[in-house]
Amino acid sequence: MLVADDDEVLRRLVTHVLNREGYQVVIAGSGEEVLAEVRSRRPDAIILDAMMPGIDGLEVLHMLRQGETTKDIPVIMLSARSQERDVVRGFDFGANDYLGKPFKPLELLVRLKRLLAAQPGVV
Repeated sequence: MLVADDDEVLRRLVTHVLNREGYQVVIAGSGEEVLAEVRSRRPDAIILDAMMPGIDGLEVLHMLRQGETTKDIPVIMLSARSQERDVVRGFDFGANDYLGKPFKPLELLVRLKRLLAAQPGVV
């Protein structure tokens, strides 16, 4: 899993939640880091913040959806921007799911497991 957020505390929290469930986690703190990580190792899924320094999460998502090898990576947007227009925009850019901050860790896990179960060859 790739956890991308510019907030170190949030990255640690999500990493802890995912590690507890047995997931291996790689972190990124900017859009550029997300793209570099995706190029070096294709993650099974990405938990992506919309607001990050440099290339923001929505632009990263758009770029991923344009790539032949990255267009099918499941992406959950996890963002403080959680008004209806923000959520709709995230889905328009290609998010598989969208959670607002603050979030419930168990809900994130359930949504992630649901997305992964729909992916062939991913456990």
